[in-house]
Amino acid sequence: MKEALTQSAFFGVVLSLICYEIGLWCKEKLKIAIANPLLIAVLLIVAILLLFNIDYDSYNEGASYISMLLTPATVSLAIPLYRQLSLLKKYPGAIFGGIAAGVVTAMVSIFLLSFAFGLNHQQYVTLLPKSITTAIGMGVSDKMGGIVTITVVSICITGILGNICAETVCKIFKIEEPIAKGLAIGTGAHAMGTAKAMEMGEVEGAMSSLSIVVAGIMTVVSVSLFANLI
Repeated sequence: MKEALTQSAFFGVVLSLICYEIGLWCKEKLKIAIANPLLIAVLLIVAILLLFNIDYDSYNEGASYISMLLTPATVSLAIPLYRQLSLLKKYPGAIFGGIAAGVVTAMVSIFLLSFAFGLNHQQYVTLLPKSITTAIGMGVSDKMGGIVTITVVSICITGILGNICAETVCKIFKIEEPIAKGLAIGTGAHAMGTAKAMEMGEVEGAMSSLSIVVAGIMTVVSVSLFANLI
């Protein structure tokens, strides 16, 4: 029975969707930030694969179909940005300056931590794209000689933590301006953070969507400059 299920081309898709729906149900019932649907889905999938001794390749054969939707889903984030285009025209310097500051901070922090923990070049460049969306980060890591699978994991962890902590961090540092919230969340936690930003408000969502694109472009340029430091 197990072999029949795992050999199905859609086993990974079905398992992923079921686990994510369970995550959504938990979030609705618990109503706490740590009950992140994606985090719950990941933990459930890992537990099921280990419990039933299912190898990752069998799962990923079907789950890879979901990845095909990653790029169009990222592109669709331009819709809320278009609706708030007037804000971009009104504050271009502050918006692009804020995103640039976030990208540089991410690069410098990764460099300092990698140097402090003695990571080699491959490990270092693997982590450099952690704050940009997966669609861009995978390509950057591959071109720089990083370990793409670990890059994806680091991007997911960054996004999940950003999604969970976004509102709390804004409250702690008394960030109340919607534009500032959106830029910070999008620059630091890419698409997963943007999902939280959209829950916070339309302006936050639009600015976070913009940050994904601009931060991705800036990171591609920055990585080429920072990559050879270690």
